[in-house]
Amino acid sequence: MDIQFLGAAGEVTGSCHLLRVNGRRILLECGLIQGTRQAEARNAQPFPFKAGEIDAVILSHAHIDHSGRLPLLYKSGFRGPVYTHGATRDLCSIMLRDSAYLMEKDAEWDNRKRQRKGLEMVQPLYTRRDAERAVELFAPLDYDREIEVVPGVRLRLRDAGHILGSAIVELWLEEKGVRRKVVFSGDLGHRGAPILRDPVQVNDADLVLMESTYGNRRHRSWEATWQELGEILEKTRRDEGNILIPAFAVGRTQELLYLFGLNYEQWGLERWDVFLDSPLAIEATEIHARHTELYDREAARENHINGSLFALPNLHISRTAAQSMRLNRISAGAIIIAGSGMCNGGRIKHHLKHNLWRRNCHVVMIGFQAAGTLGRQLVDGATHIRLWGETIRVGAEVHTVGGLSAHADQEGLLDWYRGFRGHPPVVLVHGEPEAREQLEARLETECAGAQVFRPEPGERLDLTHLPVR
Repeated sequence: MDIQFLGAAGEVTGSCHLLRVNGRRILLECGLIQGTRQAEARNAQPFPFKAGEIDAVILSHAHIDHSGRLPLLYKSGFRGPVYTHGATRDLCSIMLRDSAYLMEKDAEWDNRKRQRKGLEMVQPLYTRRDAERAVELFAPLDYDREIEVVPGVRLRLRDAGHILGSAIVELWLEEKGVRRKVVFSGDLGHRGAPILRDPVQVNDADLVLMESTYGNRRHRSWEATWQELGEILEKTRRDEGNILIPAFAVGRTQELLYLFGLNYEQWGLERWDVFLDSPLAIEATEIHARHTELYDREAARENHINGSLFALPNLHISRTAAQSMRLNRISAGAIIIAGSGMCNGGRIKHHLKHNLWRRNCHVVMIGFQAAGTLGRQLVDGATHIRLWGETIRVGAEVHTVGGLSAHADQEGLLDWYRGFRGHPPVVLVHGEPEAREQLEARLETECAGAQVFRPEPGERLDLTHLPVR
């Protein structure tokens, strides 16, 4: 009985952990690696296991860094069930298809150049057909329902409050009379976030796998965050420019639209045109509108009163490329919400090309920016960036609104861990080195007796020899 850490060990993307119990193999997550071209090239490397020998996958949520290699797993021979929440299945049906489409387009673009040079053609990592077949394997579960995954392994999903359908994974394991309970946090939500409920507190575990994305940071309060957003809107209005918001299609986009509605008059939004320029985010918003049973009390009340959380009188939906290109003619008064959230693809790159050099433009970063991404360059203060071989000067003001993050900060992670009786051993995953180190230091200092592991990629942990609590 052991667990092997194959991804998101010392980094944030590519979440993947292999659990072995009773000769069975269960994969926790199968995420895509994101960041630099060199980092993303690792996605094409063979899995360190035989895909056809995986008995089941447990998926905490739909974000591509957790789900994005599932179509490749299918392509490589996996045919078992993928256990996840029903809303996650709905989101993955559009997100994995979109991921495959981008891979197909990238391969097509690359092959045009390779053909002119007489080079061998390349294939996409996976196709839309692979993505569709992978989603057919999904076995949706409701929160709080307990099932047997394979003999000796029982599963229950709890609300993680991170994005729609996100789950904390509880696993009860038994092999040769040895029993262990493993709890995997998935990605934990930011308490008090709009729309979704707060993460469920789990009280007992023999081992905790906990994300550490913001293990070295503290978010601003929600009140300070709302004030910050209002000030950015007012400053950009005075500067007579546009606001660009690189937004993750799932979660951040819907929160923004909801917040714009709640603060419509206070933030003077009637003086703006708001453009949702992301086909994926448009579809994801429609899925959010269908899953009202997952809303928190305030959002459920607003939805009942207004009929929708996401309707604004000045919201314009840009579905087509032609509609998106027309936005490049607007020099002032536009709030453009476009993907991708880390600026490493999608329509936001075109809007950056047409606006980033303008001193009256404001760019609002509202989510985690992985190392190596264009978004990380902007957050780190780059004065110039490269887009399609062209150097673009950064004249715009770049704002990092960390308080809107979908991840728990250091205090949130510590509070969630403190809820476990007896401070069980904790494995820190899904975090960059500095974040893991700082979170480890606080855990060891403030949670007496806590044994903290920071696994390296490929490292195994024997679960039979954990201290019994």
